This record gives sequence, structure tokens and C-alpha cells, in this order.
Amino acid sequence: MAASAASPGSDASGAFFCVLCPRSCGAHRTPNSGNGRCRMPSSPRLARAALHFGEEPCIGGQHGSGAIFFSGCSLTCAFCQNRPISHNDFGRTISIPALADVMRALVGEGAHTINFVNPTHYAHAVRQALLLYRPPVPVVYNSSGYDSVQTLHTLEGLIDVYLPDFKYADDALAISFSDAPRYADTALAAIEEMRRQTGDIVLDDHGIARRGTLVRHLVLPGHTQNSINALTMLQNRFSASLWVSLMFQYTPILALPHPELNRRLTARECQKVYDALESLGFSNGYVQDRESGGTDAIPPFDLTGIPNPCEE
Repeated sequence: MAASAASPGSDASGAFFCVLCPRSCGAHRTPNSGNGRCRMPSSPRLARAALHFGEEPCIGGQHGSGAIFFSGCSLTCAFCQNRPISHNDFGRTISIPALADVMRALVGEGAHTINFVNPTHYAHAVRQALLLYRPPVPVVYNSSGYDSVQTLHTLEGLIDVYLPDFKYADDALAISFSDAPRYADTALAAIEEMRRQTGDIVLDDHGIARRGTLVRHLVLPGHTQNSINALTMLQNRFSASLWVSLMFQYTPILALPHPELNRRLTARECQKVYDALESLGFSNGYVQDRESGGTDAIPPFDLTGIPNPCEE
């Protein structure tokens, strides 16, 4: 059975051999099961769909983004704050038409944007749902940055705002913390494709992003040089006009085998990276307060907003 990112060789049941993410592992994904790195079935599995107020102002605005959290993940970040769904696979599997209905419901609740959170391994489902229903608000693709350019091509014209991470300049860190070989090159190529499709951020009269690409970087304790190098890479590749969200929210959730990650950032670490951001000339975007971290910012993954398949 052949596979492609645009039409991943699905048979009549919806099963396919997956090459959606950069791992291209070729895993067999059926509507009810999957044996790939993401461990997910081909049908979308969701853990929460609700108004969310933890995003950047241009994404969440006053009324919140309509955040749709996908279960599973093609990365294995040791420090992930969404571990119950990204590592432990909590969620409920629904149909593509039900995913379209979830978007409709969030728009009805007043969401400023539809925000697909961690959608990389469900790019095919996002595409199919958006072909069924095109929301009247901007659609946000909120990913780890570890995305396939080929897969991103299939989303052109359907995504208004790309919100990727750029986690690592240091590939040794990427492998150690996320088992993501060639992360930097892969993410930079993905961000370039995202910017080709959407350009820089354009805000409406209410400060909501109508289109564009905004790159996030989470500063990790003990690794300010990685952050400085990451910002330098972004400036060299895209210029200082790139919209950047510098995040100081890192919060240890459980004891990790990486001692430096078992603490919050210091004020000195935050200042050091902020100074680098300024010296590189970045002026578009956001800088998060050091006090913004903590577990209160993590939403409850309790199937809020996810329809029961029996009710579809």
C-alpha cells in the first residue's frame, strides 16, 4: 500500500502506512489503533476542546482560542507539560465529521481562533476536517516545529496562522531531551515553508492574528546558550522581522534524569536570553514573564468538548 503525505494511501477503512511526520516511520495506522512513534490511530484522538487563555494575545484575545488538543505525539520531550496526553495517550477517538463539529461548537462559544494543538501526526485529519468545514475565524496550526515540509504542502490555503516551536539549536540536546535527530535543520525548513504560505503576522483591528507565522522558543534551565544559538539561527535564516514568542514558563512536572531540568529558570538566565533577543534586533512578538509558569497554566485533560462516538 503506497503512502504519501497528501493522501496517505488510506484504504476503504481509513487505514494507511504513515509518513506524515519527519520520522517517516511507515507505521500502520488504522481507525482504532496505531503502532508508530505517535502510537495513534488514523482517526483523530482528542483530549480536550475548549476555550483556552494560555496562548499569545494575538491567538487567544479576550475570549480565548478554541484549543483542540490531540493525543499522542511524534516527539518524546522529557519535560512535556502535557504528559497525560502526549506520553500516556489519554483521549477519545472520534470521526473526521465529528472533528468538524468540534470546530463549529468552539466558534459558537466565541473563540477568536481555532487552535489545533500538537497536530503534526494528525495533519491528514486536520486537512479533511477543514475541507468539510472552514471556520469563519483564523485557523492556527500549533506544533512542535518538527514537521515535514511535504506534509505542510498539503495544508496550504487551509492554515491561516502557523505557531511552531523552535526548541533546539543543539542537536545533541534535541536527541537527549526529545529523541529528535536533526531537529534544527528539520524545524528551520518547516518554518521556512510555513512563512512561504502565510508570511509575517498580520493583525486585525482587535489585535488577533489573521495570518502569518509566529515562532515560539521555550528557554530551558541550564541551557541559555542553546536559546541564544536558536535565536541567532532564526535571525540568520529569516531576519529580525520574524515574529518570535520568547517563553520563560518552564516548570518541572516530575523528577527527570537531567538534573538541570528539575528546577525553574533563574532571573539571571531569563535576562541573559532576553538581552540576546534584543541584541539580535527582534522587535515583533512577545516576551513572557518569568512568573508565568506553574501547573495552573496546564488545562485539565478531561475530554471537555469531545463528543462521545455513540452520539455522533
